Amino acid sequence: MNRQTLIALAAGILFGAGLAISGMADPARVRAFLDITGAWDPTLAFVMGGALIPMVLAWRIRLKLQRPLVAPAFDLPTAAKLDAKLLAGSTIFGIGWGIAGLCPGPAIADLALQPWPAAMFVFAMLTGMLVCRMQSRFMTRLAPPSIIQRKTT
Repeated sequence: MNRQTLIALAAGILFGAGLAISGMADPARVRAFLDITGAWDPTLAFVMGGALIPMVLAWRIRLKLQRPLVAPAFDLPTAAKLDAKLLAGSTIFGIGWGIAGLCPGPAIADLALQPWPAAMFVFAMLTGMLVCRMQSRFMTRLAPPSIIQRKTT
């Protein structure tokens, strides 16, 4: 195993442990956070707020680095506009998060805590990702070349 893989594995384990310790891998706690008109639980807001501190530090450190410590270059997002695909995906994600109380990170962590319910969610999540990828490829084949060229330039 190379150094980059080991660091990614350590970061994933740390993230999963943080989710488990904070209770954010518990779907009931997440749904209670989203229930602003009922028995609202603000815990998730404190966890998100607490996550801002190391993130701000990481971005400050990144500005001083020429490249990451274990990668040839930074791989930062380049998209800067909101489009229908992003808005639709965000909406579907939010609805799913509200119904299930899980999103990808906690779902993976829950595989160790609640294997059967988490496995059903992860299976559905991976199926959705696959369907989206297949649909995207299908639409690319159907689109006239002029539309594809406009979107990529």
